[in-house]
Amino acid sequence: MAHHSNSSAQVFDGVEGITDRSSTCTAATAANKSNSLLSETEEQELLFSLSSSRLIMHYSQQWIVMGIIICASFVHTFVPVEPHPIADKITSLPGQPQVSFQQFSGYITIDEKQQRALFYYFVEAEGQPASKPLVLWLNGGPGCSSFGAGAFLEHGPFTVKGDNLVRNEYSWNKEANMLYLESPAGVGFSYSANKSFYTYVNDEITARDNLIFLQRWFAKYPEYRDKDFFIAGESYAGHYVPQLAQLIIQSNVKINLKGIAVGNALLDYYSFITSPGEYYWSHGLISDADYQLFTEVCNGSEIMSGSINREVSTACYNASEELYAQLARTTGIDLYGVISDVCLSPVKSQIDKLHEHLLSRIQNLSSLHSKQEALSQQQLKAKELICGEGITHNYFNRKDVQKALHAQLLGVQQWTLCSDVLQYDFANREILTIRVVGSLVKIGIRALVYSGDQDATIPFTGSRTLANELAKELGLKTTEPYRPWFEGEQVGGWTQVYGNNQLSFASIRGASHTAPSTQPARSFSLFKAFLSGKPLPNA
Repeated sequence: MAHHSNSSAQVFDGVEGITDRSSTCTAATAANKSNSLLSETEEQELLFSLSSSRLIMHYSQQWIVMGIIICASFVHTFVPVEPHPIADKITSLPGQPQVSFQQFSGYITIDEKQQRALFYYFVEAEGQPASKPLVLWLNGGPGCSSFGAGAFLEHGPFTVKGDNLVRNEYSWNKEANMLYLESPAGVGFSYSANKSFYTYVNDEITARDNLIFLQRWFAKYPEYRDKDFFIAGESYAGHYVPQLAQLIIQSNVKINLKGIAVGNALLDYYSFITSPGEYYWSHGLISDADYQLFTEVCNGSEIMSGSINREVSTACYNASEELYAQLARTTGIDLYGVISDVCLSPVKSQIDKLHEHLLSRIQNLSSLHSKQEALSQQQLKAKELICGEGITHNYFNRKDVQKALHAQLLGVQQWTLCSDVLQYDFANREILTIRVVGSLVKIGIRALVYSGDQDATIPFTGSRTLANELAKELGLKTTEPYRPWFEGEQVGGWTQVYGNNQLSFASIRGASHTAPSTQPARSFSLFKAFLSGKPLPNA
């Protein structure tokens, strides 16, 4: 497939609720003058301007649809070209075993005036990198590190063990050149010298900065500009991934985008709010009585309305308070992977602090969605400190490690897995990005929606339903009925495929919210199948 140069008007063809597309994207024509990527000899600055931005809301019986139209234009000006990547080459990380592939890390400047830069970690494919695709990986949060979580806790070439690194047998760089980006600025080693940037960051800003990053990264690594390109991510990257892909198409940029993959992803806020209750009950986390009361007095429409207006009925408020208080008492259960044992480390006091904090927060919070947010975010913070994440945290805060990575701490005291300084606009969670996925599928971008089936925060049941409903809306027939797929001789999960492999859903059996960290072999098999476009093994 040639690179996609469709206008933004084409992206939204057939998407319900979007009207007057041609008038909102008049800047697309001007953008044609700067289609090509930055070259090594050219000196350009990528300037982003919103020619229009609209939120269109469409109400149906089951959901609220929100869409964003963003049109971008790019103009030429002169800025210094990024240094040659040899300056970013990692000779060796402290405690690293010898490897045959190359690694690079460093910064790409996004805004010279504001001194904003994003940190990246790039790992060439192990064996024949020139013949393998390029994959950009984004973690969610919003505000969590793709470098720390994705690369060193999930599917990168190494994991941290004590003071050293050990090889990951199921590293995704066995199949692809892997690019990990800490985004937006304020996450990990990425920074903005102008601290006011951190006070308000949203999806539009993140997508814009990520696209500027890609433009300048390809200028630095021109040998990768024509490769098959995929974007993948998990959790809140259910916003980052499709929105970046959409902006690539709308901006008419020469990037050979082939597909996207989103795991345990926030794609539909209604599903995010309503799906966990049944999952909690079916996995024994809440009682029959609490589940019955919750479903009787808190129907889906009221929950959605309450999450937006910050008001629910007294009966629904009381039922939700009891439900989340009951969950807060079960600190021995990790809602990101309900069958996994929690880490019982010498810093067990962190669990106790979590327990106390959740109880106090829930007694004082005034909205349903804030309770859910408090629960999941605090569990993630505790998990960061007491599990493998804590070891990773210590490793990346070593001065010798930061020197080897060409990294620096600017405006923060330490590297953290999830940002302590970033203030993200959480209203963006209500943007219906499943529709953005649909607009991409419609123009030939392959999409995989996958889920670890032991995640209670964004359950696979909700993601499976979203994929099925999207296929119906797009008129895609089921070409591979729901069936188990295999990794070796064991069931790896279940899958269903729509159209000519245009849209697919897959679960990963026994996997958590961060599937590759708990089921690395099964996640690796799914990743290989996705890149190749071939069906998952059926035996």
